[in-house]
Amino acid sequence: MLVSTEPDLTLVGQASNGREAIQQFRAHRPDVTLMDLQMPEMNGLDAITAIRGEFPNAKIIVLTTYKGDVQILRALKAGAQAYLLKNTLHKELAAAIRAVHAGKKVLAPEASFEIAEHATDDALTPAEIIVLRLIAAGNANKQIANHLNITEETVKSRVKNILAKLGAGDRTQAAMIGLKRGIIEL
Repeated sequence: MLVSTEPDLTLVGQASNGREAIQQFRAHRPDVTLMDLQMPEMNGLDAITAIRGEFPNAKIIVLTTYKGDVQILRALKAGAQAYLLKNTLHKELAAAIRAVHAGKKVLAPEASFEIAEHATDDALTPAEIIVLRLIAAGNANKQIANHLNITEETVKSRVKNILAKLGAGDRTQAAMIGLKRGIIEL
């Protein structure tokens, strides 16, 4: 609807999932692509990676409801030039499309705040992220140790690090922070 009201913008294709997005991109080679992160069959991050792998100069704007800092960074690392939330006003979205077309990067203010708020945080290691996922799934330390084939002491050490890095008071709070920031998904 936005595109139809702007005289200098033309909609050349639409897709309902990531695979279709790649096919539509190949068929139409749009100047700018709007991409959601949450789609069936193939998510937006995978679609962005695939498109940018085949078309390195593709200009992609992520338009999503996710404002977690990890999701923002993943999208930008995958090759997105902009990260906007779906509540972005009409004028702001049109301006962002034009800015990305001109070669600029754009972040929603909320996305900028998320990144700035956690910019100096210690990142969780891949091993800590796995433990956090298992915590979020409701596993006790002993279950996590058995699942990962490590000692319970190693699990306790990782949990301690996770709590410190996330500034969480307990395992439940750590899991909630991890979900909110997009570090883990259920």
